[in-house]
Amino acid sequence: MNDPAFLRNRTGREAAPLHSDPIGRISYSIFRLRKPLLTLFVLITLVLGWSATHLKVSAGFSKMIPLRHEYMQTFLQYQNDFGGANKILVAVAARDGNIYTQSFMDTLRKVTEEVFYIRGVERSSVTSLFTANVRYNEVVEDGFRGGNIVSSDYTGTPQQLLLIRENVAKSDWNGRIVATDGSAAMVVATLQENDPESGGRLDLQEIAHKLEEIRRTTENDAVSVHIIGFAKAIGDIADGAAGAVGYFAVAFTITAMLLFWYSGSGMLTSYALICAVVPVVWLLGLLPLLGLTLDPMSILVPFLIFAIAVSHAVQMTSAWKQEMLAGADGVSASRIAFRKLFVPGAIALLANAIGFLVIAFVEIEMVRELTITATLGVTVMIITNKLLLPILLSYRRLSPEQARRMQGHEGSADRYWTRLGPLATRRVGGVAIGLAVLALAAGLYVVRDLKIGDLGDGVPELRPDSRYNQDVREITRRFAIGVDVLQVIAEARGTESPCVDRAVMDRMEEFELGLRQNEGVAAVRGLAGFVKAVTQSYAETNLMWHTLPEDRAQIAQGVGFATRLGNELMNSTCTAMPVSIFTRDHQATTIDDIVRQIKAFKARYDTPQLNFRLASGNVGVMAGTNESVAAADRWVNLALFGSVGLLCLAMLRSLPATLCIVLPLALVTVLCNAMMARLGIGVKVNTLPVVALGVGVGVDYGIYLFERMKHEMEAGSALREAFVEALKQRGTASVFTAVTMTASIATWAFSPLKFQADMGILLAFMFLVNVFGAILLLPALAAFLIRAPKERATE
Repeated sequence: MNDPAFLRNRTGREAAPLHSDPIGRISYSIFRLRKPLLTLFVLITLVLGWSATHLKVSAGFSKMIPLRHEYMQTFLQYQNDFGGANKILVAVAARDGNIYTQSFMDTLRKVTEEVFYIRGVERSSVTSLFTANVRYNEVVEDGFRGGNIVSSDYTGTPQQLLLIRENVAKSDWNGRIVATDGSAAMVVATLQENDPESGGRLDLQEIAHKLEEIRRTTENDAVSVHIIGFAKAIGDIADGAAGAVGYFAVAFTITAMLLFWYSGSGMLTSYALICAVVPVVWLLGLLPLLGLTLDPMSILVPFLIFAIAVSHAVQMTSAWKQEMLAGADGVSASRIAFRKLFVPGAIALLANAIGFLVIAFVEIEMVRELTITATLGVTVMIITNKLLLPILLSYRRLSPEQARRMQGHEGSADRYWTRLGPLATRRVGGVAIGLAVLALAAGLYVVRDLKIGDLGDGVPELRPDSRYNQDVREITRRFAIGVDVLQVIAEARGTESPCVDRAVMDRMEEFELGLRQNEGVAAVRGLAGFVKAVTQSYAETNLMWHTLPEDRAQIAQGVGFATRLGNELMNSTCTAMPVSIFTRDHQATTIDDIVRQIKAFKARYDTPQLNFRLASGNVGVMAGTNESVAAADRWVNLALFGSVGLLCLAMLRSLPATLCIVLPLALVTVLCNAMMARLGIGVKVNTLPVVALGVGVGVDYGIYLFERMKHEMEAGSALREAFVEALKQRGTASVFTAVTMTASIATWAFSPLKFQADMGILLAFMFLVNVFGAILLLPALAAFLIRAPKERATE
């Protein structure tokens, strides 16, 4: 058994010489050069470890949206005319409920100036009571009179404060930037995509920190400050993601303790942990060298790489340990373990990589970066786990005491595995398949409630009680118009001055009226409604005159007033008119219902002369993202299972064997989707990778188990014997890996980031259930689909 020239299985049968095939020759070369290779690994780790210190965490608004989607094409085309969706809203609330005091106004002016001078703010977009673009209009004997709500000579006298109150009442800003009950006022600004000084991508985390500094220096016993917007949300998510390091430490500790309990050796535990951390170091070091950064939404990828690396390290150390117990020396045991596990391990890791690669069907830059990051991590893992770990193990020896203790562990586990042998028979396997069919039916029933997009209020990536989501609720409560807006651009062509054309205005009025009837819509603001309001004002506010005039000249009166609002209601050529639809929330069902109504209107009324284009505003971005995810979801699953199936087919060269591996994965995927539906977790950019990752990692168990069964059957064992022998060699390591990964990832459930908690729950579920699918369902399927050579010979 000490002869390194031969590979022996656990039943004592002699297998092929180690150097008789390509893998054997590779293993011989690797261990002949183990010292130079080990030195090279150490040097690479040191260099990439130094490079990792230069890694930056950054986020950009354009990275989070599907730029090629038709809605985003509309958004980008009119971004300069009507403003972008990357806004920040800073609400200053008077604790006594009255903003019309000198101290409050001084505070509001200070906040307005501080927001104005934040680097990256589009200065012309800043909107506040103290900016020149906030005006009022009133009807007087001579017609109309208007001006700034806060005059340029404001000094804070009681008379001026009273006049500001009156001007707000005369304007249409009440409920928009002034709370309906007069208890708060808001500063609104749009952010640029690029930094105006460096020209690079705007640092949203820096902006979030500056906004938090404004809160810290402004908030006191008299006023409270509430801040929302994409940049602030990203900043809070990034701050919460920084706490992921703590969860990484907890998971590392749990993993180390379980590994030590399982291996009974501090040295084996250290080797496994080293080879799980090294690919993380390599990954983080390669990102800066490739000009990549780490997005806050993908900051958990390094930990997932660690978890996957632990899984494969356990399989390698387990195989090495078994050979040592069989009498091989350290080098021989490492060579044999390498030869046994390189092909199934490499195929399993390729399946992991594919699990990440297929997510690239979602045409969003952040998802593409996540794909690159995760695939790069899995790729380097093939080197570290399949080369570095066996080399380290080759220097290790087992003492007689350790050997006896491990032998006892192995024998104890083997007795349990023998009891599962009947699963590989048709009688017991049929029961297992029947239960699986019932589970599938229940899962498909629940999956009907699975939605695409967000299913909660505020930012679902954060906890409901987070400061950000509390601010969302506070601003929504105080202001009449919600914080979520969907803009539809009405494009008119073929006529001169289309915005004064009665037919165009009629169609826009009908569009606005229809949307106001939608339960998910809080308010609608468009040019047609504004012209009607101006017409009513000319008629001394008589309600009978709240209508569109017949005459073009009268329509032009209202349009003339709209030009004083800048580009809020139309562009300079009057060929594009945005209709702002303020929604009550941004839940997936609300967005779907509104978009469905708009599409129905478009299908009926769009003409070459006037068409309504979706969409801009933050809800427009969400709608485009949801549709991109929905379109990609089908392709992700098809490509994922298709590519994993092809990999298994290439390795096992058997369609029935491939089905035995893939079908349990499909069942677990359906159950995971059902669990998402039950927990109120929507399919979106953050959760779509979870299913792909779960399938990529879950296939490991089936590949490792069936590959061993295949060898045993080729050596003459019946299916049941092969299954039991495969469990003895691979089952204990698989179950231990699943339990370890589940226990460590389950700690995410306590994270302040809800998306991390959701990912933790879903991944823990998939990691654990996948191993049971491989152990309980795979042999049952094999009993009906596969016959061992020995069994075929007796038929």
